[in-house]
Amino acid sequence: MVATVKEALRLVIDPELGYNIVDLGLVYDVAIEDGGVANITMTTTTRGCPATNYLKDGARDAAWSVVGVEFVDVKLTYEPPWTPEMMSVEAKRHLGIADGDGW
Repeated sequence: MVATVKEALRLVIDPELGYNIVDLGLVYDVAIEDGGVANITMTTTTRGCPATNYLKDGARDAAWSVVGVEFVDVKLTYEPPWTPEMMSVEAKRHLGIADGDGW
């Protein structure tokens, strides 16, 4: 079910970067407990990001759409801090970023 939840989270698009939160590296962990409890640990690109609530709500709603998920807990963390290196190759390509480019 973890893979299905992660796939659902790809439907959540960061409004500023225009790409999904999984490939941007904003989702740090997805765990499923007995009873269909989905625990998602995620971050934002910066503290105080204006899209924080939008992204958290989107992650919650996307996970809840998965059959078998009965409850969703989304935790926000800034440890470790997000860096562009956390993005997938596809996300970097989409944003025109080369590995090691400016970080």
